[in-house]
Amino acid sequence: MSADGDEELAGFVALHGAALRASCVPARYWESLCRKLRGEVFDAGDYFGIMQVEEVDEEEEGDEAMEDELKKKPNPGNEPCFKVIVTNENGIQASNPDSIFLIDHAWTYRIEHARQQLLHVPGLLHRMANLMGIDFHGEIPDEGSVEQVLQEMWKYNQTYQLSQGTAEEKVPVWYIMDEFGSRIQHSDQPSFATAPLFYMPQQIAYTVLWPLRDLETGDEVTRDYAYGETDRLIRKCVLLPWLPSEVLDVNCFTPEPSDEHYQAILAENKEKLPVAINPSVYDKDKVFKVFTDIQQVLNSLTHPRFVFTDKEAEADILYNFSHFKDYRKLSEERPEVMLNQFPCENLLTVKDCLASISRRAGGPDGPRWLPRTFNLQTELPQFICYFQQRERRGEDNHWICKPWNLARSLDTHITNNLNNIIRHRESSPKVVCKYIENPVLFHREDVGMVKFDIRYVVLLRSVKPLKLYVYDVFWLRFSNRAFSLDDLDDYEKHFTVMNYAPGVTLKQVHCEEFVPQFEKQYPEHLWTTVQANIFKAFAELFQVASAKPAPLGICDYPSSRAIYAIDLMLKWDTSRDVLLISLGLSLSCVCKNVYTEMLKCHSMADNHLEPFFHLFVDDWKKNHAASDPGGELQS
Repeated sequence: MSADGDEELAGFVALHGAALRASCVPARYWESLCRKLRGEVFDAGDYFGIMQVEEVDEEEEGDEAMEDELKKKPNPGNEPCFKVIVTNENGIQASNPDSIFLIDHAWTYRIEHARQQLLHVPGLLHRMANLMGIDFHGEIPDEGSVEQVLQEMWKYNQTYQLSQGTAEEKVPVWYIMDEFGSRIQHSDQPSFATAPLFYMPQQIAYTVLWPLRDLETGDEVTRDYAYGETDRLIRKCVLLPWLPSEVLDVNCFTPEPSDEHYQAILAENKEKLPVAINPSVYDKDKVFKVFTDIQQVLNSLTHPRFVFTDKEAEADILYNFSHFKDYRKLSEERPEVMLNQFPCENLLTVKDCLASISRRAGGPDGPRWLPRTFNLQTELPQFICYFQQRERRGEDNHWICKPWNLARSLDTHITNNLNNIIRHRESSPKVVCKYIENPVLFHREDVGMVKFDIRYVVLLRSVKPLKLYVYDVFWLRFSNRAFSLDDLDDYEKHFTVMNYAPGVTLKQVHCEEFVPQFEKQYPEHLWTTVQANIFKAFAELFQVASAKPAPLGICDYPSSRAIYAIDLMLKWDTSRDVLLISLGLSLSCVCKNVYTEMLKCHSMADNHLEPFFHLFVDDWKKNHAASDPGGELQS
């Protein structure tokens, strides 16, 4: 290789080496891959061909047993079965450094845009229908054909996500390989491996294909659709989209994870628990120095009892957006310093952890105030068993997939397609929750009966004893379209977070206006009774969250304080016409924009101090003429 070639390869490895190593692409192929990417060399056609396979002989037609068996094959249904075979007369040698190939992507998209792209991108629906074996003969896309593609595409989808950028930019990207790549069938003993690679100079993603062994002319090209999964049951579950079967030999109950599970989370978060300290006592006239990285706090905190400092070492209060981790050092060196976080509060603020600890209240099925939830990373067989049981009983099977640790409904999807849910496990860690099919609706004169959710703010001052306060002032979010259990990808029908979507109307109703309207629409349900049940659910949640010592529960650290936002919906128990509370797995720390919303919500016109006084001043009732939080929940 020339000096220029060496330099070019070195640059390629500097940009892509980490991704290639993570995908286990052998280094012997890197030089050839660099050359093919730079020159956009798609030479797979010189080595491979697509062969259509006739699955059923004439004498076997009508054989029910044979037809049932065919349904279990990778290409079920009426569509033709294809295979990719080696056609080069010299075969393929795995030791040949040129034996790596590029596969183009026919369609790259994010799920929320899929329907609109199929409807409006010229030729896309026709190409996808042909690739998936779906009959489509018209010139104009129709909803029926689009829906078929949206259901079938989960057998063809692959995914990757960007490691850099905003939260929106890091939402997983889905793609379907071209006709060549999509025809490569599954095998438990694959002959090839594939991996997506984002080629930075072109800002384009390709799939790379390389052999795992030598192949002769006529040998089939296969890959492992469940690559990396070694557990037999998990492999069976992951392969269900292509090899349908029933998961009957699994108990669908999901007990709380073991103590080791929480220990592993603590280690992964690199959080150091504090040593035991005694509660600090502060002078009644003490002026607290506040160190914060939250601009909204800097703008709103004006009372003389609080002053700002830009030196963290001299602060009395640390009020930060960033995750604080070294509680041990703080507790040993400066135990009197208060902060706006609790050790192990991720048990409340991360969705899979919240679902796990909530089982302490309701057993394996969870409490009534939390939708039935499964962790797709650790409870996939149990979920599939539960889904299939509901399907056999004819029960509603709409579910919502949520990332463990994203807000604002990012990468959150509603579906009744089991294949869809199973494949989401590949994109990012997710939980799947039973979607509320019978929500309590609110009548909007401009739209009709819409979904809504409610956000409350709670203040946690102490874990032992539990001291939890809740503001009885809340704020509301509404969908923009009348609710019905269809059009599951219609964001404005099924979601309520409208203040981040461009060009979307945000409906605002103050809580004081909402209560009489709600009671007029549902006169048999007084809001005082509804809210009392909401507060009861909050108390039960924090009781179970603090029932066990850290890291199995929120740590009892006397210098910690925190404000949390809890989102919830109301739903009907149709068997008894009872209104139930359903927490939304989106309990979050109040900071930045949420802090601003809270200030506005509580109309703190003078100095915006109530949260700080409630959290950090022990005698705030005497020292500050602020309103008391609406409810005090203690145990």
